[in-house]
Amino acid sequence: MSDHISRKELKQDKIKETIEHGAEAVISHAQFTLIVVSVALVVALGYGGWRVYVDRQTVEASAAFDTGMKAYQGRIGATADPADPREPVYPDEPARVQDALQKFTKVANKYPHTNPGRLARYYSALCLEDLERHNQAIEELKKISGGSDQELTSMAQYQTAVIYSRTGKPDDAVKIFRALAGKPSVLVPRPFVLLELAGILRNSDPKEAASIYQQIKKEFPDTTIADQADRGLDLLSPKS
Repeated sequence: MSDHISRKELKQDKIKETIEHGAEAVISHAQFTLIVVSVALVVALGYGGWRVYVDRQTVEASAAFDTGMKAYQGRIGATADPADPREPVYPDEPARVQDALQKFTKVANKYPHTNPGRLARYYSALCLEDLERHNQAIEELKKISGGSDQELTSMAQYQTAVIYSRTGKPDDAVKIFRALAGKPSVLVPRPFVLLELAGILRNSDPKEAASIYQQIKKEFPDTTIADQADRGLDLLSPKS
């Protein structure tokens, strides 16, 4: 017999080797697929659990926010409305605002990542403003002015500008109102922003204020805002 391996034997060895490698590849692929499926399952279960948690948090936050709104809109007087005996009653405005603030703050701190929680923070800022705690109100508004909800961000920025205009910071207010006028939203429409802007500029720059009032009348004719622009023009000095 020859010491060399015959071509037939060599071919058979290669076939055997190919089959073995193929089997190893199939097993390896199956193991990899199992790992991928397992990871996907864990992710899916985790996402599902997270969604359930978020939904539950949102429901709880919404109910707590509604309680805050009932306080915010509560009745001031000696007795409750007979039509709704569950309506909260307060002896005066400060008592009502203080109770609403407490409820909104609790919701905002407990559910900060939910929509009702963020909205509660906005209303807590309104309450602080009503109580003339302006610096605290602005701090609360800053917490939501940079969020992903553009409408709420615009509302927070608008209210911040209003506070600035009422507390002797007209330049800061004008800067914010100009930005909002260039990027209006549904809840903070352009005509309202322009009206506020013109109102601030009436004293510092009556000429520009007059121009803005005229712009409002041109862009939004035959509206209540246009009527307010007319009244604004009447308040300007003759030289403007």
